[in-house]
Amino acid sequence: MVTNFISEKAKIGQNVQIWHFSYVGDDVEIGDNVKIGSLVHIDYNVKIGENTKIEGQAYIPPLSRIGKNAFIGPAVVLTNDPYPMCNKLRGVTIEDNAIIGARAVIKAGVTVGKNSVVAMGSVVTRDVPENSVVIGSPATIRFSRDEYDKKQRKWKES
Repeated sequence: MVTNFISEKAKIGQNVQIWHFSYVGDDVEIGDNVKIGSLVHIDYNVKIGENTKIEGQAYIPPLSRIGKNAFIGPAVVLTNDPYPMCNKLRGVTIEDNAIIGARAVIKAGVTVGKNSVVAMGSVVTRDVPENSVVIGSPATIRFSRDEYDKKQRKWKES
């Protein structure tokens, strides 16, 4: 038997898909048409905008905010304590249309701007400006979202 835990205090929008063995905590708000993969842990007091996709094994800690049309890749880790174990929690903010690649790690208090891309495996320790692509550890700006979109279109056509 497949089991998820979804808190009775969570607000789940229309047409939300939550796959196997996932956890959704208290006071979570999930917008319409969101897809949540297997083994995802969404802790308490998290907000997720409509049409967002969160791939399997991602961790979304308390106080995180994820905008509309965002993509969170497999095994992404958001953190919420910038200096563990100080217990002064800060969420991560991922704005509309942002893409976070597989296994990226984002430090507590960071904002990933609208239309930005965080490359897979990157470690993000400071805010990511809108419309930029960051890569590496620590993540640095490498090119614009327009350049990323051109590369993506070229890849699709090949």
